[in-house]
Amino acid sequence: MDTASLRKLLAEYNEKRNKAIFDANQRKLDIYKKYPDLEKIDNDISTYSIKTIQSILTEPNKSKVTDLKKTLNELKAKKTELLNKHNVSRSDFEPSYECKKCNDTGFVKKGNDTEFCSCIKQRLYNIQYNASNIYDLKNQNFKNFKLNYYSTKVDQEKYDQPLSPRDNMKKIIEICNHFVENFDDPNENNLLFCGSPGLGKTFLSSCIANELIQKGKTVLYQTASQMLESVINTKFGKYDSDFINTINTVDLLIIDDLGTETPNKMKIDELFTIINQRLLNQDNHITKTIISSNLLMQNLYEIYEERICSRLIGNYNICLFYGEDIRIKKKVGE
Repeated sequence: MDTASLRKLLAEYNEKRNKAIFDANQRKLDIYKKYPDLEKIDNDISTYSIKTIQSILTEPNKSKVTDLKKTLNELKAKKTELLNKHNVSRSDFEPSYECKKCNDTGFVKKGNDTEFCSCIKQRLYNIQYNASNIYDLKNQNFKNFKLNYYSTKVDQEKYDQPLSPRDNMKKIIEICNHFVENFDDPNENNLLFCGSPGLGKTFLSSCIANELIQKGKTVLYQTASQMLESVINTKFGKYDSDFINTINTVDLLIIDDLGTETPNKMKIDELFTIINQRLLNQDNHITKTIISSNLLMQNLYEIYEERICSRLIGNYNICLFYGEDIRIKKKVGE
């Protein structure tokens, strides 16, 4: 792990958390200034809360404690009435944290332990591994996926498929949406995108990544050649060993351009290990993988061992992309 990057991120998190708290306090002062009765009842609630706690800790008089609790509940009910009267939400008093899981601390509780929140993990992955790969995710989403670039014409002779390119893409998008919605289901298959370049495989992978990051999942994006080179270099001590652990444990691993790397026995062995390891869902942690390739399944069989291809067929939904190159159509349309 890059210690300098982590320190910088933690300082950033501390700064934005403090800002959220400051902004909430400022909103509260503004509300109190506009509605003094809300400030008074909050002060009364605070006073009676302290009195109730003190009475519970220091006095055996149950009757007094009961009376204090009754008064406190009445005050809270009165506050609800005032909030409704002034059309003020309770959330107006609370800090608006960017991450609701960790409240912008960067840490969450897991049992008796504390671990990094998925939001700061993702930031670290982006800095260390995704910087040159995942970009502009806000604009790479299903709403911005343009089906009009795909033909409505069925061309059995050209594509050897019974659906038009557009209907085929509609089907693939349904599969992708189902994948996102059922990500935590251990029986939900991984995804294998096959087809010629320029048909939206990488864009759809980014759409899925975007959706899952918003759901609090971590995503690592690697080209096959980059990933396998890095894994081998890590095993020879050239890179931090955290990389292999990240490959195995990140919620979603996207392996792009499978088949463009120069294959050899070592790379094929490492690819099999990664694919197989991520199918195990170790320690009850669901890990899913998306693989995209410009090659068709029969071409993958020619390059990789049957043990890899059999796992792809058995554990991946294979989505075949076909049609005209979108990048060329976009340029023509400019």
